[in-house]
Amino acid sequence: MTVVGIGADGWAGLTAAARDALTGAEVLIGGARQLVMAPTRACPGERVSWPSPLRPAVPRLLAQYAGRRIVVLASGDPMFYGIGRALSEEIGPDRLRILPHPSSVSYACARLGWPVEDTEVVTVVGRPLARLAAALHQGRRVLVLSAGSGSPGEIAALLRERGFGPSRMRVLEQLGSEDEAAYEGTADAWPHPPGDPLNVVAVDCRRAPGALRLGATPGLPDGAYEHDGQLTKRHVRAATLCALAPAPGELLWDVGGGSGSIGIEWMRTHPSCRAVSVERSPERAARITRNAAALGVPGLRVVTGAAPEALAGLPAPDAVFIGGGLTAPGLLDAVWAALPAGGRLVANTVTLESEALLARWYREHGGELVKLAVSHATAVGGFTGWRQAMPVTQWSVTKGAAGGEDAPVTTAQVTKEGV
Repeated sequence: MTVVGIGADGWAGLTAAARDALTGAEVLIGGARQLVMAPTRACPGERVSWPSPLRPAVPRLLAQYAGRRIVVLASGDPMFYGIGRALSEEIGPDRLRILPHPSSVSYACARLGWPVEDTEVVTVVGRPLARLAAALHQGRRVLVLSAGSGSPGEIAALLRERGFGPSRMRVLEQLGSEDEAAYEGTADAWPHPPGDPLNVVAVDCRRAPGALRLGATPGLPDGAYEHDGQLTKRHVRAATLCALAPAPGELLWDVGGGSGSIGIEWMRTHPSCRAVSVERSPERAARITRNAAALGVPGLRVVTGAAPEALAGLPAPDAVFIGGGLTAPGLLDAVWAALPAGGRLVANTVTLESEALLARWYREHGGELVKLAVSHATAVGGFTGWRQAMPVTQWSVTKGAAGGEDAPVTTAQVTKEGV
């Protein structure tokens, strides 16, 4: 199978190899916009439009036209948020011949004078617009692959809501075609009505004065979250994410989600990180969903129910955090059984009863047991003194390579440290 990338410049912009593939095809599969760009006289093959939803239809169409010369038409670079990924996963890369066209990102960066390697790219095609929030940092350049003519206005509204109203926006339409056009403004005063649906939005990020600054590392300000007091506070949260050690592509179970902060900041470490937040309170579960959208990770999955029962059927985790409900019967046994070899478990508690439970598991399975104590400077009359928050006992452990316990520990490994 051959996959041909085509741009807004249509047939005229194709290489000789791409044209030869199209003229020799018995079946042409693609979106309506791509298929119309291939002239029928030069490309007489049968034409098939992708149905919606597209992904479930891929194996059926490939089976239907098996044994015939198939060419799939794709927009721009088929392996950049394109159909190439689905086809590669379905039939294997060794059975594909891919002839890419410059992507809209390459065109946009060429027009703007932006180095591609220094430009953040966010797509909102079939994905929530809220994902853009995680890419907003002072001075950064972001390209947004639009979902249609309404995307620029929606992007401007999100920038205003997230404190980036002064950001400069430029809309680049029909990149690479004779009808290419561009217009600009700031998100605060976006003046333009919806334009061409084929567009890319370039954002020069500028934070508004007084807007809350959100860094790229765990330990966001507590004020970034909507909460009812059930929130892992900033300094303990940073230490907890450090112990969980997220890596790209990994899945976290956040058990006893509260306000969702651990799962949210796990996902913010890398776009491919995934998390499931389990929370028994429907009100808190709804709050977790709102916090995840506000902080740019709307893909956080929220399961409403009590653990361990609510854990049944979830995909196997790479790491588990338990922030509440430690003494629930069978909870620690359930998450330990669910962890694969090399999986990490981190549990926090402030109660003596749960601390005793963690001490027992520490003796049996090893790992690291620490007490995190945080004090804040506060006024004492006309002077300043320290006010200590409730200390947090934290147990972290990596499941042994053979599925059993890690090496035993000694009492010398139990430490107390201030954060």
